[in-house]
Amino acid sequence: MNHEAGELPPNAGKAATAWAKVRSRLRQEVGDVEYRTWLRQLTLSGLEGDVAHITLPTRFLRDWVRDHYGDRLRVLCQAEMGGVRRVELRVAAEAPELVQEAVAMPASPPGLAESLSPAPAAPAAAAEGGKNDWLVPLDPRFTFDSFVVGKPNEFAHACARRVSERPAQAGFNPLFLYGGVGLGKTHLMHSIAWSLREREAELQIAYMSAEKFMYRFINALRTQNIMEFKTQLRSVHVLMVDDLQFLIGKDNTQEEFFHTFNALIDAGKQIIISADKAPNDLSGIEDRLRTRLSGGIVADLHATTYELRLSILQAKAAHAGVEVPARVLELLARKIASNVRDLEGALNRIVAHARLFGRPITLESVPEVLSDILRAHDKRLSIDDIQRKVAEHYNIRLTEMASARRSRAVARPRQVAMYLAKQLTSRSLPEIGKRFGNRDHTTVLHAVNKITELMQEDPTFAEDVSLLRKMLEM
Repeated sequence: MNHEAGELPPNAGKAATAWAKVRSRLRQEVGDVEYRTWLRQLTLSGLEGDVAHITLPTRFLRDWVRDHYGDRLRVLCQAEMGGVRRVELRVAAEAPELVQEAVAMPASPPGLAESLSPAPAAPAAAAEGGKNDWLVPLDPRFTFDSFVVGKPNEFAHACARRVSERPAQAGFNPLFLYGGVGLGKTHLMHSIAWSLREREAELQIAYMSAEKFMYRFINALRTQNIMEFKTQLRSVHVLMVDDLQFLIGKDNTQEEFFHTFNALIDAGKQIIISADKAPNDLSGIEDRLRTRLSGGIVADLHATTYELRLSILQAKAAHAGVEVPARVLELLARKIASNVRDLEGALNRIVAHARLFGRPITLESVPEVLSDILRAHDKRLSIDDIQRKVAEHYNIRLTEMASARRSRAVARPRQVAMYLAKQLTSRSLPEIGKRFGNRDHTTVLHAVNKITELMQEDPTFAEDVSLLRKMLEM
């Protein structure tokens, strides 16, 4: 019989014991520092059929646990709590509590071997935020030592290193990091914070998401504590804000952020920002703020190359002490090109599967274990996909791909898209021409020959086209 969420099941004592074992195994696997930072506040709030409902105090923690520990939590719940097949994570305010965490943790029972990414020893500063309640919990895995550097991220990494060693240096303030999801922005932000705190433990660092900045600003207005908000935030030595694009369209919060930004810059304090786009491409941000954001160093993290993805996989496997065949790593690096987060998740799953079932990791087992992930990354590439990616890369409108405009700023990207359509799809020249404004097949052939010639003559251009191709493949 299923029990409604919010109703204490008859076997609550048994569920609490099993849940204690899950927590104990988690702690054993990830280590004390990582457990205290991210997993200590997990609460089993109920069992409903084959679903375990687990709550956390904030949306931020819920999302972080779901993204970084969700699969592992589900596996452990399945192993320790008979009948559980699925785990649902909720924010405490959204779900009633059924089982309280009032008992001490039992001694850790024998469990699985350590996870793929065990937490390294934290840097000199403690992992907790200490007296500074503006500092988010820092992930002990995200340090400069664990960041794999390659051509797509070397400039951003060098800038982050420089700022961590010499904050508020002229020319590097503010530091603006931008790039797509899972390319390393947050890793670099945490690395900077770790490094700064290691050099000077008393340094006051305010590190938060743009969403959290807005919520605290609104709360200060609501409680009539706006002056306290301003005073606290403008007294820090370093301000770090993730996902600035969240402030788009929020005029009052932008206004406050702008004044905070100016006050800190004028006082010689360091500001570090991350976003998904460069300042000039953030539509909906006020011009005066966009200008200030561009006043220091703007560094982008490009999409990963095959070589960088392979290096990342090798580093993660070596760090965790896991033997993974080279051909398996090569397959993952080729097939999963979206972002590093997906790449790490795939490797985690392969290793967890091998350990749970006591089987070796083989090339033959990968398609079975990662069927859903590989299927999602094995979509057939279309000419529309190519046009969209090339237009985005060269910052032109998608409609220009089929327009009659012949200016070089439009014609060259269009030729690149035609070249890639010929290289990456099975479409004929007439079919490709039709998708580019009903152009003749000879126009497509000319574009292919022209791009081939330019790539042979200009190594920089060749590298740019090769990067686009790698972004589109897999």
